[in-house]
Amino acid sequence: MTVEVAASTDPRTRTDGLGWVSRAVFGNERVALTVGGEPPAGHRALARYAVVPSLARARFLLPLGAPRATTASLLAYNALRPPKVRAVRAALGTLSRVGALQRGFPTLTVSVPAGEEPAELLLAERLAVALGGAPLHAACGVRPPDPNHKPTLQLFAADGRPRGYAKIGWNDATRALVAAESAALRALAEVTGVADHPATPRLLAQLDWAGQVVAVVEPLPSRVQGVPVTDRPRIAALLAVARRGRPAAPPRPLAGSPFLARLAAEAARAAGAAPSGARAVAAVAGLGRRYGRTTVEFGHWHGDWVPWNLGLHDGRLVAWDWEHSGQDVPLGFDLAHDAFQRAVVLRAEPARTAADAIDAQLDRYGDRLGLAPAQRRLVADAYLLEMWLRTWRLADGGAGWNAALHPALLDVIEKRDTG
Repeated sequence: MTVEVAASTDPRTRTDGLGWVSRAVFGNERVALTVGGEPPAGHRALARYAVVPSLARARFLLPLGAPRATTASLLAYNALRPPKVRAVRAALGTLSRVGALQRGFPTLTVSVPAGEEPAELLLAERLAVALGGAPLHAACGVRPPDPNHKPTLQLFAADGRPRGYAKIGWNDATRALVAAESAALRALAEVTGVADHPATPRLLAQLDWAGQVVAVVEPLPSRVQGVPVTDRPRIAALLAVARRGRPAAPPRPLAGSPFLARLAAEAARAAGAAPSGARAVAAVAGLGRRYGRTTVEFGHWHGDWVPWNLGLHDGRLVAWDWEHSGQDVPLGFDLAHDAFQRAVVLRAEPARTAADAIDAQLDRYGDRLGLAPAQRRLVADAYLLEMWLRTWRLADGGAGWNAALHPALLDVIEKRDTG
């Protein structure tokens, strides 16, 4: 295997995924990054990473110097990954065990000026302090630059024990998502002993770091397995998430609800920022006109309830990625989201077909949520509007428009309003 040599090239100058991740994780200009060479004069090396498989096609930054941590970063939670990804990671894990990663791939050296406090300059060092002071070894996946993605550090002890996942919010959109998940996990820590409620990772730390918002979430159970994408919706779990152990709330009219007021306020902000926002204002008005007198139960929702955010451990459901969680939404939003995302993400169907999938899923399972036909239609139409407003919030925060949902989702909403 040939090792690329780029003796003094700082990857933060790159425009690809490696550059994007390097800037997010090693953003302080006093931190030196060198590939294939030694630290600059007057610096001391604090960490080394294998860039896998190459600088041009980087997919992983794997920590070197603690073989068990390196191997664990490749093999931990492989049961959650697709078979092809699992096979690649298993092969890399074998290379790690025999010490071949450092010989077979480019090495990125991270160093700081001698005499400088590492925890003031390096995020991984600061996280080690936040988690008790023991040294941590961080692995990071490398993805193409995307303003909606959050670099995530997998944190391990030297012996390979997982210590946590650190999500980095680096622009307005992702900072808001990381902060929202932190708040959600704090609230969920108080939800205990609720039958059918999924287990939820605890928030270990949240910190502001060099203009970023960073949340550290505890590791998932080591034997967690993914929920099959063909799995039927788990209605009891959805109800437990919505009610959090409380009795069913009395249905209330959509008109006058905090939910409708929030949609109206967000649509008004969208109208002031984007030409399409006026269409959202009209859509909220149409929703109130059609369903204002319809009563529905309001409650919490996970916000991104999809099979790839769910797992099973010892027979219990586990749910993660709560960054879109919220309250005071119509009961059934998670069920609608599950159908919509399966259609858009798994089957690459257009928004209009995904909206039909929502209707079909609500018709099939809605009675188990206590939803009559009129309430199902309210849930479906309100959810679609909620999703467009989420799309706008992300775009307004710097993440750019989701081409699969904008403007197609507004077209679908308007057609349902007049259909």
